[in-house]
Amino acid sequence: MRFEVSSSELLRQLTIASGAINNNPVLPIMEDFLFSIKDDVLTITSTNLETTIITRLNVTADSSGAIAIPAKILLETIKALPEQPITFTVDENNGIKILSTFGVYKISGELADDFPESPIEDNVETFVIPSKRVLKGITNTVFATSSDELRLAMTGVLFHIDFTKIHFVGTDAHKLVKYTVGNLNTDITKSIIVPKKGLNLVKNAISEETDVTISFNKANIFFSFGGTKIVCRLIDAKYPEYNAVIPVENPYEAIINRKDFLNSMKRIAIYANKTTNQVILSLTERSMTISAQDLDFSNEATEQMNCFFTGEAMTIGFNAKFLGEMLNILENEEIKLQLSTPGRAGLLVPIEDEPGETLLMLIMPIMMGN
Repeated sequence: MRFEVSSSELLRQLTIASGAINNNPVLPIMEDFLFSIKDDVLTITSTNLETTIITRLNVTADSSGAIAIPAKILLETIKALPEQPITFTVDENNGIKILSTFGVYKISGELADDFPESPIEDNVETFVIPSKRVLKGITNTVFATSSDELRLAMTGVLFHIDFTKIHFVGTDAHKLVKYTVGNLNTDITKSIIVPKKGLNLVKNAISEETDVTISFNKANIFFSFGGTKIVCRLIDAKYPEYNAVIPVENPYEAIINRKDFLNSMKRIAIYANKTTNQVILSLTERSMTISAQDLDFSNEATEQMNCFFTGEAMTIGFNAKFLGEMLNILENEEIKLQLSTPGRAGLLVPIEDEPGETLLMLIMPIMMGN
């Protein structure tokens, strides 16, 4: 088997595929890329059994065939080459020879038959969504998921498909984000939980505005876009009733400049207690005072900024780290902080949602005195 390929094109696809390769895999062959060629198309597959990445590119080949190639040495070799056509030759003993304008590199490959089978799209339900919305859905929710394996459902993002809408939801019980996209052309009503690692790989692999075809069955979800397919094993757990914790009545509302608020939070958080990360917001009609103190070290800081607040003056405590993460993700110039009482969750929402989408971020308060 012999084929020629552009080194920069190959590098781009190998970089995407390398996301599914773990350092200490269950099987040694999972440290490899599976290369298979048919009709001048090279298909590159990588897997860690939880996530499988399949990506394709055009090559010039003299025959069909397949070989497993050690990923690390191949990726390092291609990275170190400037853009040029390179030629791969595979002999009957699985020896691989790579020819560049600089010289020859030899790698020992493995039998393609030993590589794990990729999950098959059977009994799937399918819908199509613009990549821009997928990226936003992942970015807005992945940071809010939990790392606690004992709360398995919360370690992933919920995709709740409801006919013409999809809700992306992430929570760790301290914070919750719900991002909704409308105008979906589907008759599906299902909820599935997608692991965050797989979602981050999808996010990194999407490089242009395109449509993403999402298919899923009971075991896996398949993201297809461009010449790439990413398959993730779904999390088999029951997601918490997230709507129950979102307060419906929020009579108090502050309109705040997002960047000013974020920068103020960063400075004040330096003075917060390192265990609770608590910052106090004191809201009045025209201003918000942000303060923090660490009694153990007699450190404290206070800042004041303009805001428009409707309702009776209120003081509420939040975790500065969580609040900062949310303000970082939000893109709007001005945001709304909606409140009911100092003991109930606060909501951060954009002043105005983009057409066809809504975004809501919930943060639990830290009780004063804690």
